[in-house]
Amino acid sequence: MSLFPHGHATHPQWRMAAGLVLAQLRAQMALPGYAHNPTLGLLYITDHYAAEAQDLLDFLSAELPEINDWAGTVGIGVAANNAEYFDEPALSLMLCDIPAHQYRVFSGVAPLGLGFQAHAALVHADAGTPDVAELIAEMAARTDTGYLFGGLAASRHGSVQFAIGGDGNIRGHGAARGVFRGGLSGVAFTEEVSLISRVTQGCLPVAPVHEVTAADGHVVLALDGEPALAVLLRDLRVTLDLDGPQRSPALQQALEVLRSTLVGLSAAGDDSLDRHGRFGADVLVRHIIGLDPARQGVAVAHPLQVGMRLAFCRRDVQAARADLMRICAEIREELEPEMLSVDQATALSAGLPEAGPVAGRRMAGAVYVSCSGRGGPHFGGPSAELQIVRHALGDVPLVGFFAGGEIARHHLYGYTGVLTVFTTED
Repeated sequence: MSLFPHGHATHPQWRMAAGLVLAQLRAQMALPGYAHNPTLGLLYITDHYAAEAQDLLDFLSAELPEINDWAGTVGIGVAANNAEYFDEPALSLMLCDIPAHQYRVFSGVAPLGLGFQAHAALVHADAGTPDVAELIAEMAARTDTGYLFGGLAASRHGSVQFAIGGDGNIRGHGAARGVFRGGLSGVAFTEEVSLISRVTQGCLPVAPVHEVTAADGHVVLALDGEPALAVLLRDLRVTLDLDGPQRSPALQQALEVLRSTLVGLSAAGDDSLDRHGRFGADVLVRHIIGLDPARQGVAVAHPLQVGMRLAFCRRDVQAARADLMRICAEIREELEPEMLSVDQATALSAGLPEAGPVAGRRMAGAVYVSCSGRGGPHFGGPSAELQIVRHALGDVPLVGFFAGGEIARHHLYGYTGVLTVFTTED
């Protein structure tokens, strides 16, 4: 598996942007180390191009006849190596060098058949699809590992997905030409395709982990046997004097702290919640949506059950940067051999983008799906999020999009980033 050619561009006219991307792809395909005969195209566009999605796909398919299969979707923004295009007309495209028998493109009208043994899958979904969370869980159950990665399309001008395969169509699609609305689509991979995937929640707990000991629907009534509202205020070190003046500085300060506080949730007995400042992949971070002073409860944007583990947490620039750097470091550590030469160790410790992975497995390409509420501003500046990834992983081909919800394993997340790399033996 060679490096995956990739390109990205912005332009008010999609045809001009596509031309710029094609020039980048063709230049890379002529270089040593890059794939010369890729088979699968991963295409992500911003919603400025949503209305012309079919024309765009037809154009790229005609210009790249060697690409037999396509998958992708639309986002408020798209991601590339070291850059993001947010709220502007742009596209990001990567051509994957994966043998055709090791993957299968699927969609809602041509679901994954029983004849293909899926190990993991890249999934794109429409948030407007009824029971989308249940469909994601069902799709995960069809894979050997139960691992999905991807996200929900995000668009102000119509959510579209790309899914086309083989000879220009997928059996069962009828007259469909590869652009779909609604349901799920994506690419399933066999176990021969080596993947490493991590989830960054971008937040840190501000207090110890608690056990939900009483709950009513979305309202947690008691934590560790104490009234939930009292525990929340104690953990945040604020007071909430609802009988005092509504505009008092103390009340306003308390409300601001509460608005910036979220909850991390995990199932009973799950150790994904870490008291030492890390959230595991099975932790769901949800907003606090209200307070119930009469019952001393706290309303959360997720159904609650007695026995669940809960930690109050906060998102800020420092937490987001630290957690993103953590998952990138975990990926690097999994790729690198246990023993390094002095020169290799020195290069890696320098933290330079030019210090790529050493002998062992190496990265051929990456897909990064981040929340549309994140992006550069959430990390301190334009393209800061992708620059952190570039600095940590090196000059790795990367595409992705800013989603309306992120998918990892069988979960549907919010305000997270899902980074997945394709690896190959060096």
